[in-house]
Amino acid sequence: MIDLKQLLNKFIEEETIKDYDREAEMALEAVKSGKVDINQLADTWAKAYKETTLEYAKPEETSWDEDFADVYHDLIHSPASETLLNLEHNYFVSISELISERDVELKKLRERQGAEMDKVMQELGKSLTDQDVNSLAAQHFESQQDLENKWTSELKQSTAIQKQEYQEWVIKLHQDLKNPNNSSISDEIKVQPQLRESVEGNGRIYEEQRLLEESFTIHLGAQLKTMHNLRLLRADMLDFCKHKRNHRSGVKLHRLQTAMSLYSTSLCGLVLLVDNRISSYSGIKRDFATVCQECTDFHFPGIQEQLEIVQKVVLKARAQRSRNKNSGNEDKSKSIERNQSNILPGEFYITRHSNLSEIHVAFHLCVDDNVRSGNITARDPAIMGLRNILKVCCTHDITTISIPLLLVHDMSEEMTIPWCLKRAELVFKCVKGFMMEMASWDGGISRTVQFLVPHTISEEMFYQLSNMLPQIFRVSSTLTLTSKH
Repeated sequence: MIDLKQLLNKFIEEETIKDYDREAEMALEAVKSGKVDINQLADTWAKAYKETTLEYAKPEETSWDEDFADVYHDLIHSPASETLLNLEHNYFVSISELISERDVELKKLRERQGAEMDKVMQELGKSLTDQDVNSLAAQHFESQQDLENKWTSELKQSTAIQKQEYQEWVIKLHQDLKNPNNSSISDEIKVQPQLRESVEGNGRIYEEQRLLEESFTIHLGAQLKTMHNLRLLRADMLDFCKHKRNHRSGVKLHRLQTAMSLYSTSLCGLVLLVDNRISSYSGIKRDFATVCQECTDFHFPGIQEQLEIVQKVVLKARAQRSRNKNSGNEDKSKSIERNQSNILPGEFYITRHSNLSEIHVAFHLCVDDNVRSGNITARDPAIMGLRNILKVCCTHDITTISIPLLLVHDMSEEMTIPWCLKRAELVFKCVKGFMMEMASWDGGISRTVQFLVPHTISEEMFYQLSNMLPQIFRVSSTLTLTSKH
């Protein structure tokens, strides 16, 4: 049996060599007879060799985005950083003023239309009919749409002009800095652009609720322990995104830190809890999009453009999954009922930002009404979504992440003290387990995890949660050494 196997292997090997030889002879004959152009053949071989051999391959050409990223990173870590931040702030104020004008104009239109509708309603049944009311309502709606479209177009044009001007100015400044003989550029950096303050920013007094915050240092790991920082805050999630219109020094330092780490291995992210539709029309999605649109993003596409890209990717992924999946009739009927453009609880999409106050990345985690119930477990889609988000943080250099501790952004009547304590305990324990997994994901990198609770929560409840955290995590304690007399 062994001899037969050896003979078969030898036969296959010899016949394969003969087959290759026949093909080679035919190819040579084709070249000799002129059927194949020898110059074209040589070019094909040379191209293939260059593409497969690194030594002879052409270096990859960097894209405009990569070039601009390198230039910006150099400048923001140079004496020109303050000039860059001041220019960005002035652009922000310009857009804010445009948005204020838009809001005032829309408010006046709605007030005028409201007065017109009141008059019509008083005449309803006398000289006017339901058809007249419907006709007026349609006219009002059309007028509002026209005005909103006009302002949307104007804002889009303004941000596009700002982005082009800013990028061209950054590139030119970087080129001038490379020229040691150019003395005018140092004067340009020294003379800071005059900071603009918006009228609204000076005229309003904002009442800020007292910030509650507790910080902890922990060590996690079986043998090789990794130090992490934990923070518990009572704050609105969007406070980490909003720019302040008055350019105070503290605000400026926050913005400088965010700008300096934009192209680094220390990115900041936050988790937003959203519904299953990829849009910005309602709830916190609309509020977040509004904040994003208040300031031009000079590095990444706008929020609406990013959402459109996400929508296309989701549709493509769903189509691919349905083609590859051999499901039964029951599954097919479920997929038909469900909108293929929507995402499922526990799934999330990511948007990138350079124009927000303290974050670079937003994780939009899909949750359903089940998170408001008191009986979710560690296997709930929202909890598993947090695990996957932390995994992405490990693989993409996001070292600071802000998480809604109660898996809600707003408090409601059913969220009693026992409900809050039970939910916080679940999230604390699950996140602790996920952080211990991180060591196997990234080799043990120190991170900062911020747990946020809604700003409407009571101080008493906040401090109960603060006392719970060190009981679940192993908090580092200080050791006091005293000399023995």
